[in-house]
Amino acid sequence: MAEQLKNVYTKEYIKNLSIKIKEYYHNFDSDSFISSIFNPTWKTLELKMRMRHIAIALNEYLPLSYKKQLEILKPTSKDFNGFESMFFQDFVEVYGLDDFENSMDALEVFTIDSSSEFAIRQFILKYEDKTMQQMKLWAKSSNEHIRRFASEGCRPRLPWAVALPRFKSNPSTVFEIIELLKNDPSKYVQKSVANNLNDISKDNPELVIEFVKNNLGVSKELDWICKHASRTLLKKGDEEVLELFSFGKSHHVNISNFIWDDVVKVDDYLNFSFELVSDEELGNVRIEYGLYYLKSNMTHNKKVFMISQNEIKSKNKKFVKKQSFKNMTTRKHYLGKHHISIIINGKEMIKKEFILDDTSN
Repeated sequence: MAEQLKNVYTKEYIKNLSIKIKEYYHNFDSDSFISSIFNPTWKTLELKMRMRHIAIALNEYLPLSYKKQLEILKPTSKDFNGFESMFFQDFVEVYGLDDFENSMDALEVFTIDSSSEFAIRQFILKYEDKTMQQMKLWAKSSNEHIRRFASEGCRPRLPWAVALPRFKSNPSTVFEIIELLKNDPSKYVQKSVANNLNDISKDNPELVIEFVKNNLGVSKELDWICKHASRTLLKKGDEEVLELFSFGKSHHVNISNFIWDDVVKVDDYLNFSFELVSDEELGNVRIEYGLYYLKSNMTHNKKVFMISQNEIKSKNKKFVKKQSFKNMTTRKHYLGKHHISIIINGKEMIKKEFILDDTSN
């Protein structure tokens, strides 16, 4: 079983943190700091609360002004990176909301070796205009991590982060950042721009469709951004978007030899295969499968999964796939009738029933 992310904060990690802080603040009480981290509540805390716990302890054991604290934490952060070092940004989020200038400077420093995308959102909520002006400056940085931060931080629906309701209803300011970054040479930045647009498509699909219309065909990089940005709309079978990416034609495609398990055991796999056939070249084909999961109230919830979206120059092609029915913390499977469908260019072509059964039977 994979190690839980929250367990990254070992005693050795916190000890290394305290040693580094002491280099910049000689009065730092390392032993007391370490003891305060691993107090009786530590084991009950999940990842984000452990980050917050470390940030609070840093504030307690750095009894200085906020500006002086940052003068210690900024150089300290250079020896720590990745998601696990986001307690530096969390420190700014908790203690820096009333000091905009110093906080912006700190988040810029911290994002280079980690990411300040979560912490910046509280500043957007409190100082929207000032913060977005700052993010426009970051979008022009020579550092790809800072440019990426400008896009990622203002995503309306950034996962695991507080939402930005004003940007969900009107993302015009977000588009100002996107326009600055849409031709960025960094794939790291391009991916963030596409994810930002995909977020926007969930509340304002017409704006993303308009963006795609205006930018598709300009460059290979922008084509990639447009397609990745449209993945939710493509999955929903939006006809206009499918047409934009040349996935509008499906009448020439037939499905043959569809074979599937009509009984599947929990913790096992649903195996299925099928062949696409046509009297002409299959051409641009987006191939997905839908699973209608049985819910506890005996209704079904449809999930769509990608198989392929490519140009197929032959008149037929076979696909062999399988889908896990292992129970997970994020998905519990219910015994009974489920359905599987095959979707070609947004159109559901075939749908079949299967039974999910108990492994004990």
